[in-house]
Amino acid sequence: MKVDWTLNYPNSVFIGLDLHSETNNKEHRTSEISVKELIVRRGQAFKLTLRLAPPFRPTFDQLTMTVVTGEHPSENLGSMSRFGVPDKVQRSGSAKAVWRAELQRSSSPETGVLVLAITPPAACPVGEYKLSAKLGEEERDLATLSVLFNPWCPEDWVFLPDEAERQEYVMNEHGIIYKGVDKYIDPTHWDFGQFEEDMVKICMKILDYNVKHKQDPADDVSARCNPIYVSRVVTCMINSENGGGILKGQWGMDFRGGVPPTHWSGSYAILKKWSNSVFSSVKYGQCWVYAAVMCSVMRLLGIPCRVVTNYQSAHDTNKNLTVDTYYADYGVREKESKDSVWNYHVWVEGWMRRPDLAKDGKYDGWQVLDPTPQEKSDGMFCCGPAPVSAIRNGDTHLKYDVPFVFAEVNADCITWLVKRDGSMVNIETDSIKIGQNISTKSVGTNDRMNITDSYKQKEGTEQERSIFQYALTRLENEGQGETCVGDEKVGNGTNMNNGSNENATNNPICSPTPPPQLFIRFEEVSKPVDGEDVSLKLILNSDSSATRRLSISVAVQAMRFTGQPAGNILSEALEQELLPGKDLIVPILVPFSTYQKYMIGRESMNISAVITDQQKKNHMFLAETRIVLMKPPISITVSISPNREIDKQYLKSYQ
Repeated sequence: MKVDWTLNYPNSVFIGLDLHSETNNKEHRTSEISVKELIVRRGQAFKLTLRLAPPFRPTFDQLTMTVVTGEHPSENLGSMSRFGVPDKVQRSGSAKAVWRAELQRSSSPETGVLVLAITPPAACPVGEYKLSAKLGEEERDLATLSVLFNPWCPEDWVFLPDEAERQEYVMNEHGIIYKGVDKYIDPTHWDFGQFEEDMVKICMKILDYNVKHKQDPADDVSARCNPIYVSRVVTCMINSENGGGILKGQWGMDFRGGVPPTHWSGSYAILKKWSNSVFSSVKYGQCWVYAAVMCSVMRLLGIPCRVVTNYQSAHDTNKNLTVDTYYADYGVREKESKDSVWNYHVWVEGWMRRPDLAKDGKYDGWQVLDPTPQEKSDGMFCCGPAPVSAIRNGDTHLKYDVPFVFAEVNADCITWLVKRDGSMVNIETDSIKIGQNISTKSVGTNDRMNITDSYKQKEGTEQERSIFQYALTRLENEGQGETCVGDEKVGNGTNMNNGSNENATNNPICSPTPPPQLFIRFEEVSKPVDGEDVSLKLILNSDSSATRRLSISVAVQAMRFTGQPAGNILSEALEQELLPGKDLIVPILVPFSTYQKYMIGRESMNISAVITDQQKKNHMFLAETRIVLMKPPISITVSISPNREIDKQYLKSYQ
């Protein structure tokens, strides 16, 4: 039998070794990473051929093998395992994650050739291992190998039953990330590149460089058996806010010292740059870049992962499941709220079991993980894993960070009118706006898959409202639990947030007798295109039998995609009469020359109208719409010299 590798140990009993890296890696589905370095998945055997100088006598001889990972290996922590042929190895009675070796029939012990099937247990820590062997009194280092999670192994917590989904969420190096707004969804192609050169080493550096490893390296390495722990560590390491992380965020327009987030189209360049720069954060990223890079790391490690976009995504800063917006009585947003609604926000979902939450598998499956630094969790900027099933059920008492993600997809929006005297009135409560068209790439195709129903019940149903109230109740009852809850209570959407409710008023906007309804909508005159005037109309209608004199304040603001105003483009005030049974049409024109300077680096504008009934000035109404400027079409004309020889029919097919 041929053994390809020679062990350079003079006068040693160990004279040859073949790791069968190419064959093993192919069987372990890691050959796209390397065919030279041995990279295996836990819970699955790999082949190793060891050649000894003397014959091997299984009845009398004991071959003992040892694997270690980390700087402080321990059998009791699962970061070291001693095993052998025959398996008469004495080990600690509390040893965890015990490896095993079996002598194969193709061995030739009488000539010293041992073919071994070695199996890392499905619960061993992932990482880089050193393998050594001992025969008699001699012990030698043999090789290094990397061990990854195994979504093909039923005993592994990341086991994913469907092969098509494994190919999509582990093996696929290309994907689509959705941006834009819910009415204008913009797909962006991304190269995850999880199997590029050195990706295993880079991802192991990510694990080794995290704060918890620095605090207690032995415990950190031991905990890498758990995908819950590993995925949470990765969320911390993707952003730079925790020190040493991969990406620095920038939501403004100053990209000095780096490149805009829109520069990136793949993860590998970012990860390689971070690794080569001795762990200096790469500049710059935003939510979709954070999520895409994390997806690459997760797929390399073997945890099934997909990128998810949530449109109209709430950022609830005080964990009361409401988002507050303030308008002045002349239509412009009065001030920035600590809460916000992003046009879209991007995170990832990782697939894993959650026996820490329920033994019956209730919370197994997709888990939300968000590496964008928004709020701290356990003192670190990270988020998740939060079970999607817990979010859907309103189980806001569960870890990790379920209340925050629940609010992102299902918070109530409360709109406050700020009067000239500083008092505030709740003008509208919208329970439907948040969490629209939650999207991810479909399995095996480039189609978009809407997964909103996996996050919440259908908006507008009693069941959805019931779960929302249940989520509030769990937050109030679990105030001292895993997630910190503020002191404020939410009742009928009338209490102020952010601790500034001294100017709020709960006086009814309407009289005890319901006033005539005012129906308001915006309509586009033409599709809004960047570089052209934006034209739309505000249409009002009433069920009143009398003429109504209305004061109308229209405001147009440039918006960051994080939901915060970036500048006031224009505002106008007018008075109009609304006749019974007739539509009142108010044209709104936003010239390109007016909005141009405000929309540099922006894609959307918010158009709002505050309408006051002049006969009853406590009857106020608000309408708003978000306009996304579409990119103008590109037309390319190719001129061909008449003297050039060309297949006219070939050219015609492209015209």
